[in-house]
Amino acid sequence: MSAQDTRIQDTSAQDTRIQGIAWEELAERFGTPLYVYDGDLLTATAEGLRKALHPALEIFYSLKANPNVSVFAALRAGGARAEVSSLVELRTALAAGAPPEDIIFLGPGKSEAELAACLDAGVHAVVCESFDELDDIERLAAARGRRQRVLLRVNPALAISGSRLTMGGKPRQFGIDEERVLAAGDLTARYAHADVAGVHVYMGTRILDAEVVEKNTRYILDLADRVARATGIRLDTVDIGGGLGVPYFDGERELDPVDVGDRINPLLDAFAAAHPGTRLIMESGRFLAGRAGVYVIRVRYAKESMGERFAIADGGTHHHMAAVGIGSFVKRNFPAALLSERDAGPPEPWNVTGPLCTPNDSVLKQAPLPPLRPGDLVGILNSGAYGPSASPGLFLSHGFPAEVLVSGGRAHLVRSRDEPDDLLRPQRLIAPAEPPTEFLESGRHP
Repeated sequence: MSAQDTRIQDTSAQDTRIQGIAWEELAERFGTPLYVYDGDLLTATAEGLRKALHPALEIFYSLKANPNVSVFAALRAGGARAEVSSLVELRTALAAGAPPEDIIFLGPGKSEAELAACLDAGVHAVVCESFDELDDIERLAAARGRRQRVLLRVNPALAISGSRLTMGGKPRQFGIDEERVLAAGDLTARYAHADVAGVHVYMGTRILDAEVVEKNTRYILDLADRVARATGIRLDTVDIGGGLGVPYFDGERELDPVDVGDRINPLLDAFAAAHPGTRLIMESGRFLAGRAGVYVIRVRYAKESMGERFAIADGGTHHHMAAVGIGSFVKRNFPAALLSERDAGPPEPWNVTGPLCTPNDSVLKQAPLPPLRPGDLVGILNSGAYGPSASPGLFLSHGFPAEVLVSGGRAHLVRSRDEPDDLLRPQRLIAPAEPPTEFLESGRHP
C-alpha cells in the first residue's frame, strides 16, 4: 500500500511488501497476530479528503474507529482534528498534540468525570445528547465559574436510505428528538453557563454513495437553521456528521471524495456565506483509518474437513470482530491476501479460522486464496478501523495483538502485545474460606 493508492487491493494479487518492507520481516520482528498501519496512507487520506471538500469544512477524526495515539498523530499530520467519546480518548487526543479547541466530545452516557475533564481541558464543544445532560453541564460549568460551549445532538425525524446503519428517523439513545428540540423554546435564557451554540446531527454510517451524503448534508444544514430560529441559539458550530464508508465486500464501490465534494461543496458554500462565523465540521473514522490497516495472521495448521479446506491461524475474531460481519445476516468476507513471499498458485476456496474454542471464530469463509500451508502469512485488508477496539480480546485470555505503524519506510511498534503477566496483573486471588467444622465432620457441603 502506498500513500497514493487508496484503492481496495485486488485479493488475486500478491503484495508481499508495505513501503518496501516485507510482511515476513514485520512478522519475524514483531510476532503475529499483528495489526500493521500504513502511516503515510493515513496522512494522505486525511489530506485528500480535506482538499476535496469545501475549505470551510473541518475534518474531525472519530477516535472510536481506531484510538491508537500514533494512528491519530498520522491523521493529524494530514489536517484532522479530534472527535472523542471517552476520558481515555480525550487524553489520547491531547497526548498526540491536538489543541483543546480542535476537540469535541460526544456520547450518550457521559460520566460526570468525563464532563468535568472536558470543562477543565477547555474542549471546543461538548455534544449534548439530552436535556438532563445539559443541566449537568450547566451545574459543572457554574461550579467552575465559566461557560462551556455545547452542541445539541439532534435525532432527526427523517431517515435517508443509503447508509449501512441508519441513525436517524428512529427511536435512539443518541441525541434529542428533532420535535423536542424545536419545541424547547428559548434556550439562551435558560442556561447561564452551558453555552448552547450549535447543532450536531449524525444520519448514518458506512455510506458509499455521494448522493446520500448530499441528501444528509442538505437536511442537516436546513435543520440547523430551523433549530436556531426556534431556540434562539447561535450557530457557532454545525457538525454535519459524516459516516463515509469504505468497501469491504464484493459489489461495493469506493466512495470518491471528489464526487462527495462536487455534491456538498455548493451547499456548504451557501451556508458559509449566510453564516460566516460558523465553524463547519464533518466527522470521519472508518474512511480515514480503514484502508490503512492490515490484520496479519500466521497459519498454524491446514487441513480438510468434509470436503472443505481449513487454515487454522494464530489470530481470529477476538482481535477482529468486524470481520465476522456484525450486523449482517449473511457472513461476507473482508478482502484478504497471501502475504508470504512464495509462488502462490491458483486460488481455491479456504476457510480461515482462529484459535478460539467456538465455530464462530471464522475470519474468512470459502475465500479465494492460493493453496495455504503452515507458516503462511494471511492479511485481512481494510482493517484499520474497528479492529482491536471493537473486539473481545480477552476471550480465552489471549489478549490483544501488537500494533505497528509503518511511516517513511520504517516500522514502529505503537502498541505492545498483551503478555500473560499483563492479563494476570489486574486480577486478585481470593482464597476460599475453610468450610465450618460441622460440615467437614458430616461430609455435607455448605
